[in-house]
Amino acid sequence: MKNGDSAILNHPARLTGAEILWATLEGEGVREVFGYPGGAILPAYDALRKFPIRHILVRHEQSAVHMADAYARASGRVGVAVGTSGPGATNMVTGLATAKMDSSPIVVITGQVSSKVLGTDAFQEVDITGITLPVTKHNYLVTRAEDLAPALREAFCIAASGRPGPVLVDVTKDAQQAVAEFDFAAAAPRPARPHPMLNASPERIAQAVELLRASRRPVILAGNGILKSGAMSQVRALAERAQIPVACTLLGLGSFPASHELNLGMMGMHGEFFVNQSIQQADLLIACGMRFDDRVTGSLATYAPQAKKIHIDIDPSEIDKNVHADIALIGDLAAVLDALLPRLPSRDGSAWLKAIRAMKGAESVRDIRNMPDNGHLYAAHVMHDLWHATSGQALISTDVGQHQMWEAQYYKHETPRSLITSGGLGTMGFALPAAIGAKIACPEKEVWAIAGDGGFQMTSPELATIAQEHLDINIAIINNGYLGMVRQWQEAFYDKNYQSTPILSPDFVKLAEAYGIRAAAVRTRGEVSGAVEEARTHQGPFLINFLVEQEDSVYPMVPSGAALHEMIRRPQANPLVETASDT
Repeated sequence: MKNGDSAILNHPARLTGAEILWATLEGEGVREVFGYPGGAILPAYDALRKFPIRHILVRHEQSAVHMADAYARASGRVGVAVGTSGPGATNMVTGLATAKMDSSPIVVITGQVSSKVLGTDAFQEVDITGITLPVTKHNYLVTRAEDLAPALREAFCIAASGRPGPVLVDVTKDAQQAVAEFDFAAAAPRPARPHPMLNASPERIAQAVELLRASRRPVILAGNGILKSGAMSQVRALAERAQIPVACTLLGLGSFPASHELNLGMMGMHGEFFVNQSIQQADLLIACGMRFDDRVTGSLATYAPQAKKIHIDIDPSEIDKNVHADIALIGDLAAVLDALLPRLPSRDGSAWLKAIRAMKGAESVRDIRNMPDNGHLYAAHVMHDLWHATSGQALISTDVGQHQMWEAQYYKHETPRSLITSGGLGTMGFALPAAIGAKIACPEKEVWAIAGDGGFQMTSPELATIAQEHLDINIAIINNGYLGMVRQWQEAFYDKNYQSTPILSPDFVKLAEAYGIRAAAVRTRGEVSGAVEEARTHQGPFLINFLVEQEDSVYPMVPSGAALHEMIRRPQANPLVETASDT
């Protein structure tokens, strides 16, 4: 088994539950897992030496789940995280919630106390299946070795099918130690039955085509589901054939090339002004794998008031949840569009596209390269220069906050799965472990973790994981000395009462060097390109501490509860441009 012998997968054998665990993972194609050992999962760790599976030792169990999450997003495969019972399992809850909100297919395996002491408050016992029920797609408590392979195989099927999501498998210690017959093929899950609410019928598709045919001001809303479905080519074909402009959600960035003439950019709370105006003036919205969350819509009462809505999604629970759909096409996005496209004639969208260009032109968006250099370093400088240096081809993971929005505005993503960020839950500390998971999944790609000084400190011990695993990851810390997005809201809505948002940080350069990682500090615009180039050419991890303007804010901004077009604009006294240019 250690040398990758797959005979055990083809012939039934008697194995311990611990061996069954790894043999099943091997059969599911798993080659890497992220985890942290402990007493209740120790039998599994003892058996790991017999199997050709790489284990990445994390420094905190939450990070293990974020790594598995990013591994899944970057590769399109199911990610796997492993932890022990009690605090090991509860540390993984935030990672599970993050994956649930962003529809990431992961399987999390936790050890549990022996079945004979379940319910006695044994040492490190916790009801992790009860705790995680709201933040998993499904979960299992396995108390017998013979049930382990069927549960794991079904977990992989559930995680990856339909709307993807996290599944937890909790395995008691005695189930790991017991011996049972292992038959990989016999443990295969039953074929999934079609969801009874799937209704992308020919009649509904015909109705959608008629709405498209009659529309004069349509907009495609490109969401995360495009990436989950692998429907990038179908969405592009829809946009090009019907000449429909495309606005992206945060998690939809990269699903449609940023340089494409029909790509408007990001919509929503920190989207570009003209993009939101286009949505508000549209007479038809085609929502592709997106869920109309509040960061996208603003006030629902005033959202796209003139527009009919076609909502295409695989999850029936998202239909009419926030925004009423005139036509709901429930099913896999790629399959639905494959059925719709042959029935869609070409159309002339030039008048609508010209009107949108006029809205964009009226904004007088200035080229970022023409910004006054007043001796201050702005985060937008960093994002633009990083995009320019990498030609938009890097795989970026971000934390949550101002830097996340600046990255979305100024780094133009050309390729799918090139931005990995926490969208739905907004999990600080996500960037660094996510970069590790992405690099393990795609070792050939250039990977950058972009984090704020606040979020970075939540998971900075994972620098040790990067060093231990010899991972070539670049890290950009956007250091403004504040919990920046919270400070921005305090500035805008709380009379600049910066209560508890100034944050002390260590010397990040010295911290990186303590882990044996090369690092540099950057304080001016002129230093950015040189530091980025040094990081890109260095063989091994590299950290850059960008000391940026402290009280800069992300603009435009839709205040909470306001209409999508009621955006707060950047004060003209500030020299930073409002939105990124197309250059």
